[in-house]
Amino acid sequence: MSELFNEVDEELRRERLKRLWDKYSIVIVGGALLIVVGVGAWRGYEYYEAKKAAEAGAAFVAAADLAEQNKHTEAEAAFDKIAASAPAGYRTLARLRAAAEIGARDPQAAVKRYDEIAADRGLAAPFRELASIRAANLVLETASYNDLVQRLEPVASGNGAFRHTARELLALAAWRANNVAATRQWIDKITTDAETPGSLRSRADVLQALLPPTATKS
Repeated sequence: MSELFNEVDEELRRERLKRLWDKYSIVIVGGALLIVVGVGAWRGYEYYEAKKAAEAGAAFVAAADLAEQNKHTEAEAAFDKIAASAPAGYRTLARLRAAAEIGARDPQAAVKRYDEIAADRGLAAPFRELASIRAANLVLETASYNDLVQRLEPVASGNGAFRHTARELLALAAWRANNVAATRQWIDKITTDAETPGSLRSRADVLQALLPPTATKS
């Protein structure tokens, strides 16, 4: 008797499954197809992105080789092309390198390029800070101390990796402007930061020694 009940129960389950399949088979098959298509599309996207990254990397190396050969105009054009079409990481690096190549022929134009990068809020902070540093290096000999402050104080006052270089440039700019108090301020920031590199700290000590006695520590 128990076997008969089991057979009836099994038959009822098969009947329920059949009804469910008849009712939802299109949905089930469609869902399975969507999963297969989705996985295939994702794999295709990954392949496409990897291919683009490899092509961009090869183009970047070729552009860098042109720069090494002092073919600055050709290198500039090559980096600009990468910056216009490559994946995001290579685009940013290419923008920085293109600005460097421009600097070989037209420092003011290079400063403008660096300023555009520094102002691009879509980029990560280290890239923007590096652009500010490079622009400041190009104008260090000609710009006023106040101009350098506008460019570098946000970097120097932060916690980024380039804060040490920004402080050194500001200390040098203040010293060139005979602004002893400002020079002392930036030297203090350099020497009191435990993460200041040793070589930079040594240069700050040299600059400290050049200050008049009234500005030295007692």
